[in-house]
Amino acid sequence: MNISQIKYVLEVANSSSIREAATRLYISQPALSASIKELEDELGILIFERTNKGIYLTDEGREFVSYAKKVASQYEIMEERYLSKDADKERFSVSTQHFSFSIHAFTKVIKKYNLEKYVFSIHETKTKDVLEDVKNLKSEVGIISFSSTNEAVIKKLIKEYALEFTPLMKRDAYIYVWKNHEFAGREEISIEELADYPFLSFDQSDNSNYYLAEEALSDYDFPKSIKTDDRATSMEIMSALHGYSIGTGTLSSSKAILKGLVAIKLKEEDPLTIGYIVRKGGILSEYGEEYLKELLKYKEL
Repeated sequence: MNISQIKYVLEVANSSSIREAATRLYISQPALSASIKELEDELGILIFERTNKGIYLTDEGREFVSYAKKVASQYEIMEERYLSKDADKERFSVSTQHFSFSIHAFTKVIKKYNLEKYVFSIHETKTKDVLEDVKNLKSEVGIISFSSTNEAVIKKLIKEYALEFTPLMKRDAYIYVWKNHEFAGREEISIEELADYPFLSFDQSDNSNYYLAEEALSDYDFPKSIKTDDRATSMEIMSALHGYSIGTGTLSSSKAILKGLVAIKLKEEDPLTIGYIVRKGGILSEYGEEYLKELLKYKEL
């Protein structure tokens, strides 16, 4: 078994067919099939079930993929650290749900150190990815939130992943609409009044997305729903279709993309607890320590 075979399996698992995966990997379909078959023979398991309708992961294959993702992630971290052209540069990485304050804290760290050479990363991503990024050392710090709906699930994952959560703030639920929306002048609104408009949420792309949603009221049955994975896309759709999203009501005037939004308090109560995660017993870099200092300036709990 080698890292190429592991990457091959992950690519096939994320593709609709061997042919599609081979195209993405820039290798021939027969070579890809042969490599995976060789791996299966070596391991003594069947990773994929081949049928005339396509290729599917077996139960053993799903277990293998869960381990393979961790191995590939660790390999990429080592490869970037020791083999890339940026190996001599200072590094720091953060993963976060979609919160502006986490970005502001990140930029303040960069401004403070004013380094000549560095590769700093901030990943604005899905809930599960934030947790796994910190667990797998891709990021030193993660910013996550939970509501009463998914608090138990998030805390269970934090414990399983050997992470520590520090709460920073608790925020009531607000809706965001574009400034020309007919409800833009309201101070308070019920979710039922928005039934005729599409609700926009960040796509968690996971079978458990119901439990990992970063918005409040994740268990509500929205009649019209649009999922995106990009903030700018959400704003454009919201403006064009008079849609709405759910957030904390805190809008940053420094983010031009958010300037057209208006926040309205939701009558339904489902407050979000927002905080940061680090690895339990882990040692942070000086940039990680400084980032936590910046985050703690927002601490209200």
